[in-house]
Amino acid sequence: MPRAFSFSALRCTLAGFIGTLLIVATACAQTYPSGPMRMVIPFPPGGGTDILGRALAQKLNEAWAVPVVVDNRGGANGTIGAAAAAKSPPDGQTLLIVPSGFAVNPSIYKNLPFDTLKDLAPVTQLAASPLVVSLHPSFPPRSIRELIAFLKTHPDSVNYGSSGNGSPPHLATELFKYMTGTKMLHIPYKGAGPAAIDVIAGQIPVYFMNALQAVPHIRGGRLRALAVTSEQRFSALPEIPSIAEAGVPGYAMTNWYGLLVTGGTPRSSITKLHAEIARILALPELRERLVNEGATVIASTPDDFMAFLKKEIATNARIVQASGMTASN
Repeated sequence: MPRAFSFSALRCTLAGFIGTLLIVATACAQTYPSGPMRMVIPFPPGGGTDILGRALAQKLNEAWAVPVVVDNRGGANGTIGAAAAAKSPPDGQTLLIVPSGFAVNPSIYKNLPFDTLKDLAPVTQLAASPLVVSLHPSFPPRSIRELIAFLKTHPDSVNYGSSGNGSPPHLATELFKYMTGTKMLHIPYKGAGPAAIDVIAGQIPVYFMNALQAVPHIRGGRLRALAVTSEQRFSALPEIPSIAEAGVPGYAMTNWYGLLVTGGTPRSSITKLHAEIARILALPELRERLVNEGATVIASTPDDFMAFLKKEIATNARIVQASGMTASN
């Protein structure tokens, strides 16, 4: 005869299964990280993403006593490095730090080798900072109004640099061109470091440079700052106006940095990593350094960062469509 169905037995089985899952999750959290970690920085050394990523890698190494290897994987506005992280084992050992251009890539690269919101899992929005309209000192304009006037009398004769197609400098400059009716020729580089080298050397006259990278060069007289891209002035360069204040009402764009891991990483590991990164960002020496160089520490939760990413991807898609920007610009 068939055995009678027992709800009591089912409850015991489910309880045992759930208990096993809890034990496994607890064990994962306790053993994470289980060995050397890799910090993928999807740009060459020298840019704001690299500066922040290396600072975090050093602090994680000190806190968890495991090697944190920095892996610079530049190319295609960070998509090569992002793909490497997306295809890594989902164990939380591979970290990916990205700038705001990460949310532009789905709009300009139609065949990304990964799903932005599924193959990568958000940990936290680290910080945000404006870009600085940075000029080589030999370039004549000394204000935003003078820059606009110069561009209108010399259409398509001025080159501007960016850290790559779809990068924050590219997007910010295209928005500036769109709002001012001006023209400049885009010179995409393979990262912020190479672009900075050429604007400092006078090879390109204009670069909307991230504040973390720009402030030391401006203070050292190697670059001239005309304006910042944020709505308001910021503390690191209080004498420099915003673009909106300097003659383009309504202009505003901020660069942000975020940390992600491979999609499918256990939630317990993400929670532990987020807590440690938030602690590191609250350290006085790191917070003071970021603030002095124009960045605002955020340290959002994984869920908040996911919601923010979805909104940013949608907003950037509208800007890309309005400006006609493509990955081949």
